[in-house]
Amino acid sequence: MADDSLRLQREATIVDLLAIERELDIERLAQVFPHPRYELIGNNRVYDGLEVCARYLKERRNAFPDYRAEPIALHHADDAVIAEAWVTGTHVGRIESIEPSGKGFRFRMAAFFLFQGPALVCVRNYFDHATIARQLA
Repeated sequence: MADDSLRLQREATIVDLLAIERELDIERLAQVFPHPRYELIGNNRVYDGLEVCARYLKERRNAFPDYRAEPIALHHADDAVIAEAWVTGTHVGRIESIEPSGKGFRFRMAAFFLFQGPALVCVRNYFDHATIARQLA
């Protein structure tokens, strides 16, 4: 199990990453997440590398400008921090060729922030894509 100082460092990295995503600060993304990789298990998508992840985050921001993740709980493992969160947003822009519905969504998600020591190496999100689709239809 990671010691307390490593746990705190990892939590700070997650807080920084969430702020970077909200602010769409791509320059800071590379500092906090040197080789970003997002695995979205709910819709079977993988975004790997700074350019690809930057495009994904920009597309998500355009489609859901009010996208927010509200943390519920954090759980620590040897090589990960697992975060449970409520995710909300309103579909006002096109994403993956899906036209905006103008409707909002709210779903519960588990995000695995995977680390090698103090370095964040992957964000793996588990969620039910069908729950989102039903709310946006």
